[in-house]
Amino acid sequence: MVSLQEARERAFENRRAVAHGRDPLAEKKQAIQESSVPTFKAVARKYYEENLPRWKPGRHTERWMQVVEKYAFPVFGDVPVDRVGREDVLRMLTPIWTSKPEYAGLRDKRLAQASGRCAPVDEVIALVERYQNGHRGWNVRHFYAWYRRAGGGRSYTWGKNTLQAAGAVTRASRRGAHRQRREAAPGPGMMLHQDGSCHEWVPGQRWDLIVTMDDATGEHSSMFLCRAEGAGSSFQGVREVIEAKGVFRALYTDRGSHDWHTPAAGGKVAKRNLTQFGRARAHLGGEMIPAYSPQARGRSERAFKTHQDRLVQELARAGIRDMAAANRYVREVYRPAFNAEFARPARAAGSAFVAWGDLDQLDAILCEHHERVVGHDNCVRFQRQILQIPPDQYRCHYVKAKVKVLQQPDGGLVIRHGPRELARYNAAGKLLTKSRPAAA
Repeated sequence: MVSLQEARERAFENRRAVAHGRDPLAEKKQAIQESSVPTFKAVARKYYEENLPRWKPGRHTERWMQVVEKYAFPVFGDVPVDRVGREDVLRMLTPIWTSKPEYAGLRDKRLAQASGRCAPVDEVIALVERYQNGHRGWNVRHFYAWYRRAGGGRSYTWGKNTLQAAGAVTRASRRGAHRQRREAAPGPGMMLHQDGSCHEWVPGQRWDLIVTMDDATGEHSSMFLCRAEGAGSSFQGVREVIEAKGVFRALYTDRGSHDWHTPAAGGKVAKRNLTQFGRARAHLGGEMIPAYSPQARGRSERAFKTHQDRLVQELARAGIRDMAAANRYVREVYRPAFNAEFARPARAAGSAFVAWGDLDQLDAILCEHHERVVGHDNCVRFQRQILQIPPDQYRCHYVKAKVKVLQQPDGGLVIRHGPRELARYNAAGKLLTKSRPAAA
């Protein structure tokens, strides 16, 4: 109940307001509305308290409210939330843009405003279309490597989020815990891995990819495709490394029959009973280390998993179907790009590689050696071929002499008597050169 005196006083105030051009009824409605609408400060604190349990703990979670209190509250913290407009937000952001432009994007996002650093829509569309038209099925990191090579300047996270938001790629599940990896060798050339992977690298063709990789840096020093892994592929891989960098200290391989003799299945290798490749490594110096489990070849296995994904996609995109073109692509495009992306600096300075003086001597070392006795017709029988030894100035014939037949990785043959080369033949047994006076 209102007394008569109070009613008269209120009526007098209303008449005076009307006399001054105000609307008492409108002012009363506005006061009632303002009393029911919370301030920006109250809404912000309530929002923070309600969402804090769902946010991931961390430094940014703790600083969220501190930033809003520092920059937003002094400007419009006490203003009803429905009356906070564009002018208020600009009044709060302008000093930040002037003094701390690198932080303005963060403040902008917390106030649900579009950041000025956002990529243009046409750039986002172009990225998604490029992936869908030329790189569909590639993982994001592989596609991002091509994007950077083509001059793209955005971050990997931006590219990943853009493709995921467009539905071009799916979000991968989080990786589980794994065992601790063996520490890499300190310096380049201290230990190399050599292994092969049989896979359908092009449609309808299963070839072996042979990789020789430095343990210290992860660099692929040699990489090529062949019909089947064997002594010839091991020779070629080692030769490419020696020609490019020099002789290395140790080589880590699986226990394939071309690398090691294993008397009992699943048992220890016979380190004194050397294979053709073991004999060549002993001649070059250095140690050979056998792997006794797939986990021991973890670095090679992880690299091959990447190659089976990336190399297959790149060969298909380039339209390559034959081995010669595939090896040219691996040598000129794929291996340099892979090393640029995945190779890492060694922990120690310097290098354990030692330059090999006479590269021509590698022909006589990195090949298979087979002993034969020359027949009465001055010919050598080797793998169902009859190799005629041509006459020379040193002997009338080589009947009953012990010679060595050197089988090169390309199938070519060389007959040597002691240090002297007697003749060379192609893979079909056709004589190519006559005897050479100088020893190789």
